[in-house]
Order: sequence, then C-alpha cells, then structure tokens
Amino acid sequence: MIRSHAESTYPEECCGIILGCLENQTKTIVEIIPTENAWSAESSNFAHNETEYSERRRYAIAPQVMLQVQRSARDKSLNIIGIYHSHPDNPAIPSECDRQYAWTAYSYIIVSVQNGKANELLSWSLDDQHQFQPETIDTINLAT
Repeated sequence: MIRSHAESTYPEECCGIILGCLENQTKTIVEIIPTENAWSAESSNFAHNETEYSERRRYAIAPQVMLQVQRSARDKSLNIIGIYHSHPDNPAIPSECDRQYAWTAYSYIIVSVQNGKANELLSWSLDDQHQFQPETIDTINLAT
C-alpha cells in the first residue's frame, strides 16, 4: 500500500499514518492510512520554512488529520506507531528535515521512488541522541 501510494503521488512526496500496537519493543502494524501531503498549507508552521521546497521535497500531515486519526485509533484500541513518506528520485534515507521534525515514539518508513517506480523501503527510529537508526522490518503474510 505504501509503495502504490508513493507511485501515485510521484513526483511529489506522499505521506501517511501507521496504526498499530507496541508490545515488548516490537511494533505491529495493523492499519495504514494514506493522507494528503499538506506541505503547501502547513509549511508556515515549520521553523525552517524553506519556501523553495514544495511537495516534491517535503511533506506535512495536517494537524486536524493527525487528531482525527488519533481519535479513531483510540476507539480501535490502537496507537499511532509511525509515519511514512516517500523520497522521489532520492534514497530511502532520512533527511535533516526529517530528523528535525521526528518524534521519538514513532517509526518512520521511507520509500524511495525512482522515475515513478517504488524501490527500497526502509524504517527508521530515533535514538537517545535524536539520530535516526535503521529498524528491522519483519513481514508476515496472512491468509485471507
């Protein structure tokens, strides 16, 4: 779902919210919620507003969307455990901007999209020095 969302918004960054649960330091994804990239509307709320950047190099999730998803998650006994976004024509490595605005409790999944095709997908979390460290992604395919 993340890869297809990233390809559908190329060459702009996509973003979304990851719901799940945390147990014994393991995060389990239960639901992925694609959101609109609200960078244009929200960029003035960021301390380092770089007007030369657009949705091609930045993403933002509108605060009202975060609040709405947080309420919905609570009703489902879930938590927001992460955020995902894409890096069009760049590697799936967090930028300095990604690091500055990241929260320690979340995982940050980044998918690289090269020429419109989703490639590498990596997950990151912040350490005690507010630096990104890679996370292992284990997948389980459930029979439907």
